[in-house]
Amino acid sequence: MKFVAFERAKQGTGASRRLRITGRTPGIVYGGATEPSLIEIDHNALWHALKKEAFHASVLQMELNGKTTEVLLRDVQYHPFKQLVLHIDFQRIDANTKMHKKVPLHFSGQEESPAFKLDHCLITHVATELEISCMPKELPEFIAVDLSKLTKGHSLHASDIVLPKGVTAVIHGKNNPVLVSVVAPKAEAEAPAAAAPAADSKKKK
Repeated sequence: MKFVAFERAKQGTGASRRLRITGRTPGIVYGGATEPSLIEIDHNALWHALKKEAFHASVLQMELNGKTTEVLLRDVQYHPFKQLVLHIDFQRIDANTKMHKKVPLHFSGQEESPAFKLDHCLITHVATELEISCMPKELPEFIAVDLSKLTKGHSLHASDIVLPKGVTAVIHGKNNPVLVSVVAPKAEAEAPAAAAPAADSKKKK
């Protein structure tokens, strides 16, 4: 995706407030060999761009002073209750350096899985995104996750999904976190618990 940014001459709380009144959003671009650049972006264009998933998970083409630079969206600050973007951060990327980025997970095939179709299990998407490492040119907009083979009693872990070529998962803490959990129907789970007291009463007799 491509967007247009403009140089921002002034900084500070007062300057940013005045900028927002004119329909612009203050921002910054950092990283790379150059100094951070203060920028401003048309708020309406930015607001619509932020609604698109690709704007959050893709390498973006930023046009500034007639030159195009590849950047990643790193942080967005929203107003607590107004439809207003207060500030936005981008990071320049180096085409020859591996990068870390969280990308969304797109799930499909749940309704066809034995866990859902035959055993009526409760399937919960524990995670909606995954942090990955790859070269900028290999960054996917999303990762497709096929749930059609889910079975009762077997949740889906990070190691179970097929990642695109050149992409590896970045795991923090747990070695193999659960992405999708599969839980047996409530009635089925309660049956053994209900049977236990009955068995105990028979033993007492």
